[in-house]
Amino acid sequence: MSRRRSRAGEVSVYDRMCWRWQRLERALAQGRHRRELAAYLGQSEYALLSALARASAAAPRRKSRPKVYLLPGIMGSQLGHWRGRGHAADLLWLDPSDIVRGRLAELRRGADTTLEPLGGIVYSYLALKLRLQAAGFEVILHAYDWREDIGALGARLAARLRADRARELALVGHSMGGLIARAALAHIAGGATGARITRVVGLGTPHGGALAAVQALRATYPVVCRLAAVDRRHDAAALSREVFGTFMSVYQLLPADCGRLDLFDPRSWPRQGPKPDPGLLSAARGLGALLAPADARFVSIIGTGQRTVVGLERRGGQFHYEISAAGDGTVAAARATLPGAADYYLRCEHSELPRSELVAAALVELLCTGRTRRLPQHVTVGHGRHAHVSDAQLGRALARKIDWHALRTADRRRYFARLNTPPALYWPSPR
Repeated sequence: MSRRRSRAGEVSVYDRMCWRWQRLERALAQGRHRRELAAYLGQSEYALLSALARASAAAPRRKSRPKVYLLPGIMGSQLGHWRGRGHAADLLWLDPSDIVRGRLAELRRGADTTLEPLGGIVYSYLALKLRLQAAGFEVILHAYDWREDIGALGARLAARLRADRARELALVGHSMGGLIARAALAHIAGGATGARITRVVGLGTPHGGALAAVQALRATYPVVCRLAAVDRRHDAAALSREVFGTFMSVYQLLPADCGRLDLFDPRSWPRQGPKPDPGLLSAARGLGALLAPADARFVSIIGTGQRTVVGLERRGGQFHYEISAAGDGTVAAARATLPGAADYYLRCEHSELPRSELVAAALVELLCTGRTRRLPQHVTVGHGRHAHVSDAQLGRALARKIDWHALRTADRRRYFARLNTPPALYWPSPR
């Protein structure tokens, strides 16, 4: 028994239901463990995934199609420990029961050096994997430790691609996963492995950075605040300072171009409130030089129409954020583009991009032909009415605690499925 398990003293339902994906897909396709899977996933999600799993199992893999590597975004891979045969996994991320008990602190850099990826977040990525498999693709979900340096993560993916003997390969990255795909390609560009990669697709990838990373370091990112709301030991400031502020990847997601602010200079940050680590800021500068530039193989699928932080300024001792509908709720549409890549747009929230049936259908066409008619390429990104909100306003609005144990099972499931929901402050006040 690991030291972490002995301290926790509890095996949760999330530990017991953390299965290797091959086992989960077989159970869904064959109708096995129906009662426990339906209770865990929810009836509607179980119905969707079981139907997709049956279609996937029945579809032959087409050798003419590239083998697809599906790369989750930041926080999109489960982290924990696999235990011995016959024992439940030791899941830390994403186990709500551990979060409630304050154990997110164990994610901080150096706290537990034995944490390992335990597959992707099922709710976020299994539907897309199954839809692509049902279309005849062989799909590998490449889980990874999303706290780490993007360049190092790219190098590890590159090594895995070199070892893969498939005739053709394609990379599909959601959010930060698209940056890892570019980092991997930089390691293998010009070689035989690079030549086998036929398509590189980013879903809501922050090629120009994401201002959500600023908020994660300032304890005003809605996801961090909502995690803190159910954490009985930490508030958002503590999680930002002691946990998320230790992840190299968060710093690398900071925009390099942010008007007059150089976000990699500690002097650009407000003196009050949570502040970034100066050493990590310095180490994160220049990520763009480590990423492969776009060529004819590159495609960006960009979500729009959601209330998104699109601008930033510092005044009055704090950051003030400009909010509009020109983004997917996490990544501004302008920052999801990449010079040289083909752009496609749809009205969709960031975390829903890999769950979208329309996105999956467009991906099938893109992976086969490099084009799709299912999504428009040239659209006017509507900004809607702008709103402006400060660190202080967000801190007050998102500071409340929630009694997790008072929530019903369906409400708990819904809470974590909606961590990215924009707060009410993101809408402008009525005139």
